[in-house]
Amino acid sequence: MKYRALSESGIKLSEIGLGCMSLDPESNSFKSVIEAAISGGINFLDTADLYNQGWNEKAVCQAIKGIRNQVILATKVGNEMRADGSGWDWNPRKSYILKAVEHSLSRLQTDYIDLYQLHGGTIEDPWDETLEAFEILKTQGKIRAFGISSIRPNVIREVLSRSNPATIMMQYNPLDRRPEESAFPAIEKSSTKVLVRGAFAKGLLIDKMPKPFLDYDANQVKGFQDYVKGQNFSPESLLIRFGLSQSVVASLVIGASSVEQVEKMLAGYEQSQTISKEALNLFQQKFPANHYDSHR
Repeated sequence: MKYRALSESGIKLSEIGLGCMSLDPESNSFKSVIEAAISGGINFLDTADLYNQGWNEKAVCQAIKGIRNQVILATKVGNEMRADGSGWDWNPRKSYILKAVEHSLSRLQTDYIDLYQLHGGTIEDPWDETLEAFEILKTQGKIRAFGISSIRPNVIREVLSRSNPATIMMQYNPLDRRPEESAFPAIEKSSTKVLVRGAFAKGLLIDKMPKPFLDYDANQVKGFQDYVKGQNFSPESLLIRFGLSQSVVASLVIGASSVEQVEKMLAGYEQSQTISKEALNLFQQKFPANHYDSHR
């Protein structure tokens, strides 16, 4: 496993991170899933306070007891659960972030969070106080670095104009190349790095039944599936090679709910190292770039 650095923070992320949202609260397998990932060289675990209403953070905590200093722990904030449990509301306010971090620290049973991320964001958010909250938490030593999770180019430009987040998480895969138009170029001018989610396009380019995705209909997706399956590499390896080919990307955050899925992910990562630049170029040419229609 190779690792990529987040400048200024001293944090080095494995090129593959484990997205913990897929962990099953109805099964006791979550611990073995995380252990398999760590054994395979993955040091980056990504969770959120929203996932299973806090259970996910507690599960991660159980799995890393005794090895906390060996992992880069990321969680998210911004979705405030309603008191009656009926759902959540978006809340990027400073007061809420400073309160919510205490709950995450408690569930994770740690003194600090390596990467604390805003779990969304709109152009209308009170960015001055939101970003101030993260800076306060850095000064207090409760977080090492902060980032945002957003696919909106206008939000990304706004945040970069005001601050220097360590990371921006966004969807990116061959069926969704929208970040290439303006998001990646804007981020490349800063020290910020990208965390990719959705690298496997919800499994549509691996083993899921074809269905519409963004501006592609099911028949087009089926054509892409057939092309990917006809290559000399596993679908996982091609998708991983595609995502990591962008210099602005620090890590692909890939979800897994079983040890078998972790093993496939790790095998795909290893095989991706053997895919030549020429083979990658041919692969990229098959998938036309698409663009954001809103939030530009």
